[in-house]
Amino acid sequence: MASTFKYKAVTSKGEAIEGSLTAESKDEVIRMIRQNQQIPVKIEESKGKSKEVKELTLFKPKVKVKDLTVFCKQFYTMLNAGMSLTNCLEVLIDQTENKTLKVVIGDLFTQVQKGAVLSEAMKKHKKIFPTILISMVEAGELTGTLDEILGRMSEHFEKEGKINAKIKGAMMYPLILSIVAIGVVIFLLVVIMPTFIGMFTSSGVALPLPTRMLLAFSNALTQFWYVFMFAIVGTMFLLHRILSTDNGKRAYDKLKFKIPIIKGSITKIITSRFTRTLSSLLSSGIPIISALEASANVTNNKVVIEGIEMVVEDIRKGVSLAVLLKKINIFPPMMISMVSIGEESGSLDTMLSKTADFYDQELEAAIQQMVSLLEPIMIVVMAVIIGFIVIAMMLPMFDMMQTI
Repeated sequence: MASTFKYKAVTSKGEAIEGSLTAESKDEVIRMIRQNQQIPVKIEESKGKSKEVKELTLFKPKVKVKDLTVFCKQFYTMLNAGMSLTNCLEVLIDQTENKTLKVVIGDLFTQVQKGAVLSEAMKKHKKIFPTILISMVEAGELTGTLDEILGRMSEHFEKEGKINAKIKGAMMYPLILSIVAIGVVIFLLVVIMPTFIGMFTSSGVALPLPTRMLLAFSNALTQFWYVFMFAIVGTMFLLHRILSTDNGKRAYDKLKFKIPIIKGSITKIITSRFTRTLSSLLSSGIPIISALEASANVTNNKVVIEGIEMVVEDIRKGVSLAVLLKKINIFPPMMISMVSIGEESGSLDTMLSKTADFYDQELEAAIQQMVSLLEPIMIVVMAVIIGFIVIAMMLPMFDMMQTI
């Protein structure tokens, strides 16, 4: 297990320095000091907590876009102020609230102390750091503009977070409405329905077909509720397994573009994410092939990813990017036109950035329109279901009145 060692050393200019390093042993600390062309004078193991934070948690908190935004922003601020890379990471360990990210930064700190490049250390945690962030950090290290890159990435993740917040906020009302509707239906079938039917049965009234059908379903739901629960869980598990396969994910992503209510919003979300990511990567000097592949992966849509993979070879042949993106038949005409103008004027990254900003604004209107269409549809469906239940319960009462 790695430990933290305090050391004193002398530089090549004869200056005495002090510091701390995380390593497996004193010999490793000596090697690390000598690699920095310094002479070790004194080394002792620190009794304090190692900076390689190893916290065991039963449920590891997920690293969200907001956490990455704060990480990049704090990192940028410290680097821009002139702090060394190891000092920045050391401060980030203490400042980071997300326990999962705290542990990962602790590992980055250890790897960098041992002489590893930051981007290489980040590649060991690809589940935490997105490909775009790793690629951008790598570009920043090559060009000596790591602080600027991190500042740009903080803005990128901040915009991503706003998009996610808009989507979640828009879907909250339909979700709550669905839960309430399901709860009302279950209450009517399990509590109200047996009471009414018991009253009619004791009076000797013959139950009509809709009532008998509903009664059978109510009895099944009451007596065999565990079967329904098992069926729901099993269906969810099966869908998860299907969507985990390439064919299942491809079919699901294709379906998104065919559903009238949501296809407009899906297209705008994908266009916004793709253009913003591609703009950031190209402006940082990432080769266009790598930038396109990373941008496609950010969309998390199999159709877009496979479409970009198909046109990559043509890009190597010098075919216009706008022409190739048009072949994919996903992106809107305006985006294609902006890419074409950017290629002709030599300002593709700028045009892509403006396109992303435009579709960010369009997205909000598209989401509101989607919700405005979903609400009445859900209300009508809920009214039909509850109306059928009420009518099925009232039909025997009408029969009783006619008999009397």
